[in-house]
Amino acid sequence: MIFADPPYFLSNGGITCHAGKMVSVNKGAWDKSRGVEETHQFNIDWLKACQRVLKPNGTIWISGTPHIIHSIGYAMQRLKFKLLNDIVWFKVNPAPNLACRYFTHSTETIIWAAKSLDSKHTFNYSDMKAVTGKQMKNVWQDLFWSITPPKNGEKKFGKHPTQKPVELLTRIIQASTNEGDLILDPFCGSSTTGIAALLNNRKYVGIDKESEYLELSVKRLKDALSEKKSNIFSYGKIAML
Repeated sequence: MIFADPPYFLSNGGITCHAGKMVSVNKGAWDKSRGVEETHQFNIDWLKACQRVLKPNGTIWISGTPHIIHSIGYAMQRLKFKLLNDIVWFKVNPAPNLACRYFTHSTETIIWAAKSLDSKHTFNYSDMKAVTGKQMKNVWQDLFWSITPPKNGEKKFGKHPTQKPVELLTRIIQASTNEGDLILDPFCGSSTTGIAALLNNRKYVGIDKESEYLELSVKRLKDALSEKKSNIFSYGKIAML
């Protein structure tokens, strides 16, 4: 499986609200747009690379806002991915709209697709149904499993400006992979995908071009591995008693 959270190319000098304060949306050179055509070609190129390394029955999940997700969806259809679902991730506490000229942005779209039209993808239907007791819908916000922004503990070594919550990646991984499967994140940032993979007994490969985020990833993964080993050891002692 692949999870991809590519640049949304929103670092254009605008502003947003964070912790009640007006702040710049600029995240770095990696998030600056060079125009619609170049952005679309970028999406085609990385999607081709992902499709090449996916196994025949592998799937890919891609998150995005309207600024990028429509280009990605069109490119995927041209490349003959098999579109399975579009997930609406509802954010329970979105940043307010400072301009007061638009609706408040409170969702992201996540496309789930298989490598090809012939793929026989993995879907752990029973596990997802067990969350609420009925078929899980493609709008992800519910009373039983509310996916909130990253908790403070997920940012104790630092944070990535577009960091996703572990709960979101946990649901994705549990829905579409089995223990021991390999998960790739080509825009890994602070490696939330890796944390969720590790906690769910999956293998992980993360790629990023920014060294500061790779260093952050290493710290988070080492900490998660240490905590997991500690929990296993504690459980072992209890079992022996």
